[in-house]
Amino acid sequence: MLILFDEPSPIPLHAFIAMVAVLLGAVQLCMKKGTRAHKLIGWVWVGSMLIVSISSFFIHELKLWGDYSPIHLLSVLTLFFIGLAVYFARVRNIERHKRAMIALYFLALILTGLFTLMPGRVMHQVLFGA
Repeated sequence: MLILFDEPSPIPLHAFIAMVAVLLGAVQLCMKKGTRAHKLIGWVWVGSMLIVSISSFFIHELKLWGDYSPIHLLSVLTLFFIGLAVYFARVRNIERHKRAMIALYFLALILTGLFTLMPGRVMHQVLFGA
């Protein structure tokens, strides 16, 4: 874990908040929906996802299009779907809210997180050593 804090900014913040979002998302998936706790944790999760998505635009380790890569496209989609999911909750379209949030959790955090475990990436070094 100490390797992570040796990385340039905003990588440590990005990774730490992503880990928080993974944990909060797992809690959300398991808990009763519609409660005050669900809503509070949901807003913290949304804030975490916004930090993770926005901070990704300042990380340029993979450069395929200038300073950017396909991961940055995912960040744009994540920002869009966060707004859409919040909108669905606000208009009480709970089924679409649920589907959007579950898709965000598994695609923007879990699937993307698995790519960070590839050899040569920072999180691979953090979890498995150099």
